[in-house]
Amino acid sequence: MSSEHHSPPPSHTLKGFEQFAEHPDTVSFRALLREGSAALKAQFYEIAPQRLYAQAAHIVHQQTVLVDRLLISAWNKYQQRFATSSPMALVAVGGYGRGELHPHSDVDLMLLYEGRAASIKDFSTAYLALLWDTGLSLGHSVRTPRDCLAQSRRDVTVATNIMEARLLAGDPALFSKAIEGSLASGAWRPDRFLKAKLEEQRARYRRYDDTGYNLEPNIKEGPGGLRDIQMIAWLAQRCHGNRNLHDLVDMGFLRAQEYRYLIRARNFLWFVRIGLHYLAGRREDRLLFDHQRALAAAFGFRDQRGRHLAVEQLMKQYYRTVKNVELLNEILLQELSEKTLVRGRIKISSINRRFRTVNSALEARDENVFRRFPFAILELFLILQQHPEIRGVRAATIRLLQENLHRIDSTFRRDLACRALFMEILRQPRGITHELRRMNAYGVLGRYIPAFGRIVGQMQHDLFHVYTVDEHILFVVRNLRRFMLPECVHEFPMASRLMQHLFKPERLYLAALFHDIAKGRGGDHSTLGERDARTFCLLHGLSEYDARFVCWLVRNHLAMSRTAQKEDITEPSVVLDFAKTVGDQEHLDNLYLLTVADMRGTSPAVWNTWKDRLLAQLHDETTRALRRGFGNPLDQKARVRDLKIEARQLLQDSHLSGTEIERHWERLDDGYFLRYHPDSIAWHTQTILSSRKPLPIVAARYRPALGATEVLVFSPDSAGLFAVLTAGLGRLNLSIVDARIHTSHEFALDTFVILNRDEKPVSDENELRHIETAMRTQIARRSPGRPLGDYRMRAIRHFPIATEVSFSTPPAGGILMEVVTQDRPGLLYQVALALEQCQLHLTNARVATYGERVEDMFFISGGPCHGDSIPENTLIRLREDILRRLTISAAQNIPAQLSV
Repeated sequence: MSSEHHSPPPSHTLKGFEQFAEHPDTVSFRALLREGSAALKAQFYEIAPQRLYAQAAHIVHQQTVLVDRLLISAWNKYQQRFATSSPMALVAVGGYGRGELHPHSDVDLMLLYEGRAASIKDFSTAYLALLWDTGLSLGHSVRTPRDCLAQSRRDVTVATNIMEARLLAGDPALFSKAIEGSLASGAWRPDRFLKAKLEEQRARYRRYDDTGYNLEPNIKEGPGGLRDIQMIAWLAQRCHGNRNLHDLVDMGFLRAQEYRYLIRARNFLWFVRIGLHYLAGRREDRLLFDHQRALAAAFGFRDQRGRHLAVEQLMKQYYRTVKNVELLNEILLQELSEKTLVRGRIKISSINRRFRTVNSALEARDENVFRRFPFAILELFLILQQHPEIRGVRAATIRLLQENLHRIDSTFRRDLACRALFMEILRQPRGITHELRRMNAYGVLGRYIPAFGRIVGQMQHDLFHVYTVDEHILFVVRNLRRFMLPECVHEFPMASRLMQHLFKPERLYLAALFHDIAKGRGGDHSTLGERDARTFCLLHGLSEYDARFVCWLVRNHLAMSRTAQKEDITEPSVVLDFAKTVGDQEHLDNLYLLTVADMRGTSPAVWNTWKDRLLAQLHDETTRALRRGFGNPLDQKARVRDLKIEARQLLQDSHLSGTEIERHWERLDDGYFLRYHPDSIAWHTQTILSSRKPLPIVAARYRPALGATEVLVFSPDSAGLFAVLTAGLGRLNLSIVDARIHTSHEFALDTFVILNRDEKPVSDENELRHIETAMRTQIARRSPGRPLGDYRMRAIRHFPIATEVSFSTPPAGGILMEVVTQDRPGLLYQVALALEQCQLHLTNARVATYGERVEDMFFISGGPCHGDSIPENTLIRLREDILRRLTISAAQNIPAQLSV
């Protein structure tokens, strides 16, 4: 395929070729290449702030012309120097063959010859060495016409490259013999070629999780990227002999406006890719965090205070572009497939007065369907849900729908038939996720729910959210739907059980659709989303109660995850407060399901078994609180008594006497028992009383139900013990997600819940024994922890987090300290040192990580030095010490904040 709309080469890229022809050496070649490339780079940065995307075609073509002239000049001179008896030809293939050379793209060449290889060896060696020495990145092959034929028959990629071949210099007859002979062979008939390329595209999509909405997308290979546009051209050329995209317009495969959009999209993607190459100084097709901000600045985007960052504006344009390219790719490949693959009699089946199926694909009966029956736009998706035998929508109907999107206006949204159809889609037993995604891809969902349309392609510039807002929302709906499927019960048994008995699940789906819909507007997105949800629910005929129910879920969709991860849910007052927030079992069950689905839909790395267990524990404890009633708070003495009874039952086979157990428990206060499960109490007791080793006692065990590893330390209490323990765990590269500290009768009983650096539990017995040995040694030697240092990943560097330290008073008393900062190993150790410096005691710690952001909660007390109350000047001193220890780099100018 030839490139579209090439401009004539400017004179400055052609200077010096006469001199080079006289002296074709590496130095002059490199100088000419450097001079021409620098001129093109200057042109690009001059037009970049104006975002003149159409000029990308000019830059790409000029880069191709520059390299063409250099290669041809060198070829001509070296042919004079090396006399060869065999005919030869220099051929550009791949992207270079298409005339689409980017600043640091590979220069794909094929050196064709006929005869003996030895006859061209001296020439080819010297010529290719010159090209390599001048800094060109070559992808080259040396072949005969017979080689071309044999390799193209074996490999569809080689066949595709040969289709794009362009003669640069040498024997035209040899070029025609090799290229036309390979293309004329029957190895890749149009139908076989099309099937192979479609499978190639499916495999490529799978490599990128079937979405172009990744945080660091591949602009060339990702879904909706440049390769999707090239796919259309390849298939058109092989199946119908077209040499460029515009030929598809003349043949009726491509509408004129579609052609114009494809060229605009291609130019935008080229513009971004050119910028990537210049920024990286090499070939780079990934929109890495390292380059996103720099590109946004170079392209003239500016931060919008309180709304969208410049980088978010750039990426939104990118995501919307690839979304539309992917849709056009689907339409055109379907049309090409129908013309190429469909054989025999066409099978037509009637659905209703508006739709029918043609060879199992849904089709509008005539081009006026959506004009005469606008509600049919939504009916189309309902039909697909109700008829699983239908395989997609015909290209002509997708186009017809696109042409009628303007009919989805305020009148359409108020129409009773449209409102009923949308709610019916949400009430179907199957296909909800699939059709909502199709509605988004076709542009229907964003038109029907304008607030959703505003967040299509909107990224959240952090490492916690790895999808755009619209993609995340649809993932949350998908997760809720999976809880309904019998084949997925094993993944989340508790969620599946609750979902099976849920009343009106469509309310939960609506809450999922609206929970993040107000992202990027400024202000509290939960409150703003609640307003949108209420308007939508009442418009769609939900009762006042159901509308309030959906709104409550949207407003409180973060409440359960925050409580579970940031508060001590073993504290009865915390559970009681949360129970008052949810009010009843129906609200609790729905909020639990939404929370699990939301966390799972944020990032594959966010969810783990430990968080699953935390949410389940909060759900169970809240259920018990709701059953007791708010007027009957937990009787702590009775609860401690019950816990001891259950723990004793678990210790029946331990050969420990009741007297031993009771004597040990007398050293522990009620707070200890209230914060542990009977299984943990029994394990602690048996480990401590059965040990024949001198103190300290260290034990580690893997708890599958917890999804983590538990470490117990029983030791004489000493100043700085917590810092010593966190230092030891840090030296073992273990991540602490929960820490509980108990000091009584001059003994410390500390427990830690840990994961390895991959956020997975330690389960191997040898590794568990190693942890025990290493921690006993650490307590004896009191080795310092590793310095905080800068261990950050490449990606994290681009998301600096302001360090914040705040203090509050929880219901149970004491002081709750929250530390928000950038995620780095050794954080807990540094906080422990600060607490030791201020002579404060830690009673509990909760660690929560959200991508690059850490939000750690520390429950502290005054200890012997300060008593129950801690003077404000001590808290200020603690805050200053923590800020000093957690400072990342003064050069980054990251502010630190305090709230007391």
